[in-house]
Amino acid sequence: MKTLSDRLLHDEVVEKIWKRDPSTWKAAPGSADAKSIESRLGWLDVGTTMKPHMPAVHRLREQVRDEKFEAACLLGMGGSSLCAEVLRAVFGVAEGHPQLYVLDTTDEQTLTAAAARMNPARTLFIVASKSGGTVEVASMERFFWSKMSEARGAEAGRHFVAITDPGTALQSLAEQRGYREIFINPPDIGGRFSALSLFGLVPAAVIGAPVDALLAGGAAMAEGCRQHNHTNAGLELGAFIGAAALEGRDKLTVALAPSFAALGLWIEQLVAESTGKHGKGSLPVVDEPLGHPQDYGNDRAFVSVASESDQPDEGRLSALEAAGHPVLRLSMRHDGLGAEFFRWEFATAVAGAALGLNPFDEPNVSEAKEKTTALLAAYAAKGRFDDQPGAPSAAAVRQTLASIRPDDYVAFLSYLPGTSEIEDAVAEIRVAIRARIKAASTFGVGPRYLHSTGQYHKGGPNTCVAFVLTADDESATPIPEADYSFAVLKRAQALGDVQALEAHGRRVLRLHFKNASTAAAELKRLFTDAMTD
Repeated sequence: MKTLSDRLLHDEVVEKIWKRDPSTWKAAPGSADAKSIESRLGWLDVGTTMKPHMPAVHRLREQVRDEKFEAACLLGMGGSSLCAEVLRAVFGVAEGHPQLYVLDTTDEQTLTAAAARMNPARTLFIVASKSGGTVEVASMERFFWSKMSEARGAEAGRHFVAITDPGTALQSLAEQRGYREIFINPPDIGGRFSALSLFGLVPAAVIGAPVDALLAGGAAMAEGCRQHNHTNAGLELGAFIGAAALEGRDKLTVALAPSFAALGLWIEQLVAESTGKHGKGSLPVVDEPLGHPQDYGNDRAFVSVASESDQPDEGRLSALEAAGHPVLRLSMRHDGLGAEFFRWEFATAVAGAALGLNPFDEPNVSEAKEKTTALLAAYAAKGRFDDQPGAPSAAAVRQTLASIRPDDYVAFLSYLPGTSEIEDAVAEIRVAIRARIKAASTFGVGPRYLHSTGQYHKGGPNTCVAFVLTADDESATPIPEADYSFAVLKRAQALGDVQALEAHGRRVLRLHFKNASTAAAELKRLFTDAMTD
């Protein structure tokens, strides 16, 4: 690992990143790739570029407190939502500020439950979309706008704020509807690199988090990441990720202190979507309890993130290190979340340079979107989908598991309602798979993962074995101004991703359950039977 770090220093990678030199990532001068990279590096200066926006951010913070809002619902996907999840989990909610609910789904059970519990007079919606045209965000906005308009009439706009890039459809819609505030983010900041931009600062302000300290922490880490030596925390982490992947240890197992556990999903998106392309990449494995050395194959590298008073299982980390697994230990202060965001962003840029790829694009993400659009068009013409899923069988699960080779990983891709029963069932199965065949595994909730690890599934190494989990929906809640329901949209997204994965030669088994409420128990039974000799 140190050898790669030395080589990156010799090649002046740190200097090139700060000079915004596209050749850092093997882009030819003047090429489309180079121009794309140049338009995605605004995150480097976010500590400076955000300062003019802070008065408006603080004004919103004071308004939601003074007007006694009880709930804030963030409608977003990918980089527009995952940072908010981390902020809520780490900082909690300051006294007098609203609870924050992050909605990044097309699951109608989740959305109708959120609508049922909201007090319209005391609820604020934060509509967050860089592109301004994300189908999930647009669908949620129309759904909740309809609910709020019924309840508040001409006052509905006062219950919405938008975060988007300049000139988007969302900006136009927000102006038309009379949103309380429209935050225009710098367009040269990519979604997954936007934690310290308005996409992170606005929800942080709404819950009363220390936004100025968050930004200052990021700026301090940015200054440290200008250093051309081994004290550069972003360089060292990026070199570790890159070297491990080059050595075949491309399952980056992230062990987080419990108080920062929510950081895992954000790291997962940042690293997987940035590096998973052209048959390469590093796949973060998060939300997995640390095991013993014998539980792992030779495709693992470990990063732990500890705080001053909270840390992962050091005994197991030491045992893994003694057994020859690479282990990197990071330390973070409780007030250092902004610094941690920037450290991982810079490290991801470094890892991209080490792997010889552009970490700022996502060339395969659109594939599932395009197939979803085609499926929705076919549904509109026929009134049904052509798929006729049979009952899931343990034999099919057993056959799919038998195809797993050394260095493969298992991806559980769930379009089931986001219940604790499903999460617990998948977590139990993941540990059983690791114990039995030493395979790494991940858990993605659809459609969220399409904007995260979905890029790695299709663009990374062909080592993905996917189980796509779907179920019949009990009802069909229509999406305003659309010709289909949330249930139809979610089904099209699941089927579209199955098609996209299969087009890349991935091994995919769809497990469809008739009843979502019993799916967790059925899933556990299927895998127990499949793994019983």
